[in-house]
Amino acid sequence: MIQVKQLAHVCIFAHDLEATRAFYGDVLGLDTQFSFLRDGEVFGFYLNCGGRSHVEVFQKGESQYAESNQINHLCLEVEDLDAAVEHIRSKGVEVTAKKYACDDTWQAWVRDPNDVKIELFEYTDRSAQFVGRDRVADW
Repeated sequence: MIQVKQLAHVCIFAHDLEATRAFYGDVLGLDTQFSFLRDGEVFGFYLNCGGRSHVEVFQKGESQYAESNQINHLCLEVEDLDAAVEHIRSKGVEVTAKKYACDDTWQAWVRDPNDVKIELFEYTDRSAQFVGRDRVADW
């Protein structure tokens, strides 16, 4: 039997690699762990999400997002969602208002320059992810 430790990374495609690196670095505070090089040129990079989790980014100008994609969004846990929303807005980036979700977590949503949806998450002591119990979806 396989024993999964945790999610290692999520891969996204970028229309503009440097605009994407700037968004994730300046707006979301994710540092570049390393870059992928081919023929001396950067064509991708890994972003550090804390611990052993990463976002992997590759240049792919023809990529496009659709609500029907198999993977819909990525979610980043933050320590203080109010501060995160305030910081994102200070960078001139649109972010939704903080909302208390049916799973007893706080969430807000933002999109990167490639239209990738990003959920920002702040757990609570009552979060279903820790205490269990089925929840009735309110969306």
